[in-house]
Amino acid sequence: MFVPPTADALLEARKALADADPALAAIDAVTPSFDWRVGLGGFPGLLKMVVQQQVSLASAAAIWSRVEAGLPDMTPEAVLAHEDAHLLSLGLSRPKARYARAIAEAHVSGTCDFDALPGLPDDEAVAALTAITGIGRWTAEVYLMFTQGRLDMFPGGDVALQEAMRWMDRAEVRPNEKQAYRRAELWRPYRGVAAHLLWACYGAVKRREIAPF
Repeated sequence: MFVPPTADALLEARKALADADPALAAIDAVTPSFDWRVGLGGFPGLLKMVVQQQVSLASAAAIWSRVEAGLPDMTPEAVLAHEDAHLLSLGLSRPKARYARAIAEAHVSGTCDFDALPGLPDDEAVAALTAITGIGRWTAEVYLMFTQGRLDMFPGGDVALQEAMRWMDRAEVRPNEKQAYRRAELWRPYRGVAAHLLWACYGAVKRREIAPF
């Protein structure tokens, strides 16, 4: 189990980011403190991310509860021991059942060793995960950020991040994925903290805790 960045570490990173980018400094000045987001790690965590994608929060929670009940031993071997019919009975779509099996096979075969991921550099860890059928770059980056506390991981394809970046730069159109990655280069080596700051700002605006930009 990894230890997420401390409040002091996040404050130090926020100061460095504000010093490096005046536009981000304006966001930082009005955004409350936040904790590092922590997700379920290992094989179960990646499976959960895939299971919950592209459905409502309520549906995601309901389906994951059924998966937990139907796979009490949440291991790659347990997934592979069941036919697709069992996975479908838990609420998974056919593509997601296929992805669940692909994740399990990758671990069992050694193609992607989840236990070894924390020791890999960011780019190698992302490459190992995206080599698995059904795992895109956004999923890999968010998984690594939330389960391993990688301070420089930045999921540029995230729509909420892109919208917060639009506010930050007073732009008419939010940046696309490529533009978001390029804009975030200024925030190394704390792009992950910048992402959390932008998410925190986005959430605070949506909850009307701070004024819109």
